[in-house]
Order: sequence, then C-alpha cells, then structure tokens
Amino acid sequence: MNPPHHPPSPPPAAGPGIRLVVTDMDGTLLDGEGRIPEDFWPLLSRMERRGIVFCPASGRQYATLRAQFRRAPADTVFIAENGTYVVQDGRELSSDVLDRDVVTEAVGTVRELSARGADTGTVVCGKRSAYVERTDPAFLAEVRTYYARLEQVEDVTAVDDDLIKLAFYDFGRAEESLVPALKPYGVTHQVVLSGEHWVDVMNPGANKGAAVRGLQRRLGITPDQTVVFGDYLNDLEMMDTATWSFAMANAHPDIRLRARHLAPAHTENGVVSTLAALLGPV
Repeated sequence: MNPPHHPPSPPPAAGPGIRLVVTDMDGTLLDGEGRIPEDFWPLLSRMERRGIVFCPASGRQYATLRAQFRRAPADTVFIAENGTYVVQDGRELSSDVLDRDVVTEAVGTVRELSARGADTGTVVCGKRSAYVERTDPAFLAEVRTYYARLEQVEDVTAVDDDLIKLAFYDFGRAEESLVPALKPYGVTHQVVLSGEHWVDVMNPGANKGAAVRGLQRRLGITPDQTVVFGDYLNDLEMMDTATWSFAMANAHPDIRLRARHLAPAHTENGVVSTLAALLGPV
C-alpha cells in the first residue's frame, strides 16, 4: 500500500491528456439529494466526443447504476459492488465470487449480533440480484437506495446466484458494532467500512482500485491519463490508481491524505466543476 501523499492541492486550470474518468457515487458525484447533477450530462457528452472513457465506481448494484445512467452511452463501463463486478454493455468483464462457507459464517455472525439487540440487517449481493431476509419498511427503504433489483427470501445463504459481496447495515454506527463483530473475517477477506451505516465483506484483493487497474490494463491507459474521485474508505485503493486523484472536501480524512488533489464537496457540485476545469474550454 502506498504511503499517504502530501496534503491535497487544487488542480491546474487545464488537465493532462485524460483518457479515463472514474467517480464514486454517494458523497462524490451525487448531490445532497442523491441525484446526478443535471450539468454532468453535457460534460459526459464532451468526454464521449473526445474519446474519454467514463466509469462510475460504486458499492451500488450494477442494475442500480445502469438505471441511474440511462442517459449514458450503452458501452459505459460500470464498476459495481465495490469492484467485485465490472460490466460493459451487459457483458461481464470481471467478477470475484465469494465462497459459500464464508457467506454462511459472516451472515451467521450478524444474525447473532441482531439477536443480542443490535439494529442490523444483511444484504447478500449476487450477480443477478440482491437478497434480504429483513422486510420492515425502514430497512427496505435504506436498501432500495442502492439495490434496484432486490428479492426477499427466507434464507439469504441459500439463494441460487453467484454471490460477490455481503453488505451489512446498522441503524446506529457501523464502526462501533459491525466492524468489531466482523473483524475476524478481515484476516482472510476485505472488511470495509463503506459508509456510516454500512460494512462490506468481499474477497481479498477485491476493491475499486483493483477494478480500475484491470480496466486500465484492458484499455492501455496509464495513471497519468486517469482521473478518479472519491470520498470514503471503500475508495482508498482507487486513489492510488491515478495521478489525478481527487478527494472531495467532505471526504473521510484518510481519503484526503491519500489523494493528490482536493475537489469541492459533493453538495457544491465538486466533480462537475473539477472535470470542467480539467477538460478546459469547450
């Protein structure tokens, strides 16, 4: 893992020969209402005309991302489920499937946590759909923000799908409950705090950064030609894939240390304004 860079600095007025732009969604591209800013779409058209590949990279499900980017070109590359599932034009480019024993054990750990009174819920994420056992409206409202394709089942460990990620939700602070409970799995797997309420468990080496590096190799693109934006700990490895790495002003302190540059907050349209500056005049 690379050491932290110097404190982030603003970008120059015009950027390098950019060929790839990768952005996180929540807390990064999405505004304070959870929407893609309307002035992003003209920028996307500019990038397409210049041959710049745009790629959302999110903990969100592929089906959710595809729905959010209905106005994007059909061949847009999506890094979904925190890098465990990469898809272009409906075709899988890469995936990282979990062992069923790990799924059963980790889900059992969180079930026990809930039985002791923690207000937690589990989402088992497959290539085809996401799956939940908990069905109260408050939990489903949180889950449906990220998982457009969702099935309610009796046992999430028994579904017939390739499982690529486990996402655990706590209505309190996940860092204080789920992270300690799931810490033993960190010896063999990725256990990532992906938001105030969410913790993800994935295979070792599965992260957004690994997915971006795979995409760079596939396309013949270098870090000097890559721009990335992120705000939370599931974006950490992604900061090392690009010379033009941006932490949002609202980012977690570790992301701000790891990135080379600082962008305005997501509530201030930071991705759009920074990209406009990097791309230069129309």
